[in-house]
Amino acid sequence: MSTPSGPTDLPTDPYTAFDVVGIGNALVDVLGTEDDSFIERLGMVKGSMTLIDTDRAEEIYAALGEKTEASGGSAANTLSGVASFGGRAAYIGRVKDDGLGTSFSHDLNSLGVHFSAAKATDGDPTGRCMIVVTPDGERTMNTYLGASATLCPEDLDLDLIRSGSITFLEGYLFDRPEAKEAFRLAADTAHAAGRKVALTLSDSFCVDRHRADFLDLVAGGVDILFANEEEITKLYEVDTFDEGVALVRGHCEIAAVTKGKDGSVVVTTDDLVPVAAHPVPKLVDTTGAGDLYAAGFLYGLTSGRSLAQSGHLGSIAAAAVIGHIGPRPGLSLAQMLYLAD
Repeated sequence: MSTPSGPTDLPTDPYTAFDVVGIGNALVDVLGTEDDSFIERLGMVKGSMTLIDTDRAEEIYAALGEKTEASGGSAANTLSGVASFGGRAAYIGRVKDDGLGTSFSHDLNSLGVHFSAAKATDGDPTGRCMIVVTPDGERTMNTYLGASATLCPEDLDLDLIRSGSITFLEGYLFDRPEAKEAFRLAADTAHAAGRKVALTLSDSFCVDRHRADFLDLVAGGVDILFANEEEITKLYEVDTFDEGVALVRGHCEIAAVTKGKDGSVVVTTDDLVPVAAHPVPKLVDTTGAGDLYAAGFLYGLTSGRSLAQSGHLGSIAAAAVIGHIGPRPGLSLAQMLYLAD
């Protein structure tokens, strides 16, 4: 089996201002650690992501004990990881001109992620995701999308998309027709500028809701796909990981499919590149593991590394977050680059 390098046609011209431009739900993460009885008492489906309304968000917030808050959302987490490696990252998302919106903006920029979108002056408040972490490290997410859900094509900075080597799309944002239009416009704009497009499927329940649209997008608008084992089998409605991998081959240029403690497989038309998981002394919280895997992989590709090296960077980044509470690494990921070279 050969070990191919990453795509050789990633843009290197002087107009490439950013390595990765991400589009996603701009949310503030609220994390709390509770036992399984909490999940049952509040009628949650363990391990899922459930969309909730304002009343439900307030109920869960009040029920949580000690909690931490940080700007988040799947794509924002990925971009913070790219920036932590030393990559150039930019973000497109919708927040309200309120306290949480201001905090979100300041936090992302402080992490080295460019975010300059105008804040909405009317409509729903800034969104937030209530994340319940159980002792086994599993996370159950209850998401109030708020202003983030109303992102539409008019909110896209098309010049920003044209200036990025890879445009990264977050599957969680796919719940409204306007957001689907924005995704397609972003993908078309990136491709017209000679750029690449990446998509993360985000969640198996998200895949169930949007299977047909995702399949269409993967086949015609995506160059790089991120999925975990459950998501890839749900996407193709098959029973096994190997069946899902066989079906995704050839649908897009690259698919990076994770398998938890069993690592990941990078899939191309001609090759399967296995990648081992990076060891973790103790599993504490899986929140952000997939987001940071994508960060490492995308940074690897845009810095000229091979698919195997890029996957290894993904494993390193994922390991850096699952040993503590929260979706962000506790140290600069640039300090760990030597592990992948």
